[in-house]
Amino acid sequence: MVGTRPPNYYAILEVSETATTTQIRDAYKRAALKTHPDRVPQDSPERGERTRKFQLVNDAYYTLSDPTRRREYDSQRRLFGGGRSQFGGNTNTSSGGASPGGFPFAQEEDEEVPGPGAGGAGSAYSWAWNFFTNQGKGGNNAAGGGVPPNTEQARAQTEDAQFADVFEEMLREEGMAEPGTNRPTGKFWSVLGGISGGALGFIVANFAGAVAGAVAGNRLGAVRDAKGKSVYSVFQELPQGDKARLLSQLAARVLSHAVGV
Repeated sequence: MVGTRPPNYYAILEVSETATTTQIRDAYKRAALKTHPDRVPQDSPERGERTRKFQLVNDAYYTLSDPTRRREYDSQRRLFGGGRSQFGGNTNTSSGGASPGGFPFAQEEDEEVPGPGAGGAGSAYSWAWNFFTNQGKGGNNAAGGGVPPNTEQARAQTEDAQFADVFEEMLREEGMAEPGTNRPTGKFWSVLGGISGGALGFIVANFAGAVAGAVAGNRLGAVRDAKGKSVYSVFQELPQGDKARLLSQLAARVLSHAVGV
């Protein structure tokens, strides 16, 4: 599969091919919040499509956030005749502007990728993962290091680490995660408490019917906060409905200037 045409990762993140590392990271934040499958219920018919888009967004960031991988990717695009991104120099990446055309997943000629199952039974194909983990470069190809290459588990761990990193960064910027430890602050628990009383029941002892509200969220959150969990760890343990509401609220707070969030 290494000899196949690369997807247009610049178009997927809606950045120009001259985008800086900071612009690529900001674009990944926007794209990840737009496509994250936890924005919809588990049984939603949209979930499969969202999951695939989220995988492509993660593949794009995995490729373009690392200078060496980005150079190799650009070489492969040139080898297969990949031209300039449709966003060229017109995307206002520095101000967070998004293309009015929406997400160009699988719409451009050089974004053709095999469907689910091509990379292994029951898995979604990943050009980036197949290409870079078959280079014989060892641990540098997996985020966080020490992750064995060429496995769906390793890819899932990489995606999770990438999103966790920017998720916690966004919450730090909003004052909802402590610098250094990423532990939830009182503001985080207040927001979460205001979102859902059911979430508070989960925070305390996995039972329903707790009193909702910002004040209760702040106080009851301290019970779990004392265990030293990061905001992302708490997020992962929330019920699906509360994950969706928290992601939507985060998107509104952090990315209100982006189109279509």
